[in-house]
Amino acid sequence: MAVDEYEVIRLIDLEKKTHSQCAELMGVSRTTITEIYETARYKIADSIVNGKSLVITGGNYHICNGSSECCYKKCCRKIRSECETLQRKGADRMRIAVTYENGKIFQHFGHTEQFKIYDTQDGKIVEEKVISNDGPGHGALAVFLKDNQVDVLICGGIGGGAQNALSSAGIKLYGGVSGDADEAVRALLSGTLGYNPDVHCNHHGSNEETHSCGSHTCH
Repeated sequence: MAVDEYEVIRLIDLEKKTHSQCAELMGVSRTTITEIYETARYKIADSIVNGKSLVITGGNYHICNGSSECCYKKCCRKIRSECETLQRKGADRMRIAVTYENGKIFQHFGHTEQFKIYDTQDGKIVEEKVISNDGPGHGALAVFLKDNQVDVLICGGIGGGAQNALSSAGIKLYGGVSGDADEAVRALLSGTLGYNPDVHCNHHGSNEETHSCGSHTCH
């Protein structure tokens, strides 16, 4: 179980907070809290029913010394500031990131070296730029996107761990997409983007030359 999942369980089941109150305290959306809560409850049930050890580690969180009030009201100002920025954008504004390589959607989220960022308003692209990430790794990339105030990610293949990290960061995922990056964003804005809600990325042995990413094969 990830630390953020543990915190959601503590706030909701132990302190009897509502999902909305929990979302406010943790600086994420209520929908994200509900998703984290359901995942955490499943892991607890799996541990109890099947006799598995429950290990709490990893996740997306900020460390703070002192009381819980300090954590939520002082040390997490950055999270609150980012949340307020998204709220100021309004429902008509959105920042979209696409795993990017030579104009196309790069097909392995965990190995992408670049993202193309699109700022949109009223269903139109108003600004776009290509940025390099801070380094490989699913968790690091999720944090990188969150720090860059991304609302939506379009990508090819992506593993379950990365999907959980993005969900915890409040980033909506459209996976299993291939082809031209610009066209995919325009399709998303028009409501015609084809994507795979059950996208996955299964890695085989290290001596394999290929691995399956979503519905395609990466070389």
